[in-house]
Amino acid sequence: MDLNATGDPFVAPDDIQVRVGIDLRPGTLILTRNREDFTAYHALVKFASVEGGPWAAEQVNFSAKAPEGKSVGLTVDLLNEACDGPRAGLPGAIWKVVVLAATSAGDVGITYAPPQVST
Repeated sequence: MDLNATGDPFVAPDDIQVRVGIDLRPGTLILTRNREDFTAYHALVKFASVEGGPWAAEQVNFSAKAPEGKSVGLTVDLLNEACDGPRAGLPGAIWKVVVLAATSAGDVGITYAPPQVST
């Protein structure tokens, strides 16, 4: 492919978002909703940085298999209602997925420390 590029690209909005997708090894993460188990196989984690502030994980969208084999999407909001900290009561396994995504996003400058979650 013959390609040329010129310019000085930048992100215009003050609220910068990055979505990082990771494939999960089958069977390593089971999500339970209404007493039904779903086997997650992919996670798309949304990170944001407002006005150059620290990066925060806002949401995880999981692709999962239901017990009957049907693919479903499950969304987990990571921020509390005031959007000023982590949502209480989320399982530690969800935060591990966020850390995995943040680690793989290091190339775009995301540095991330998981919130202190009580187990």
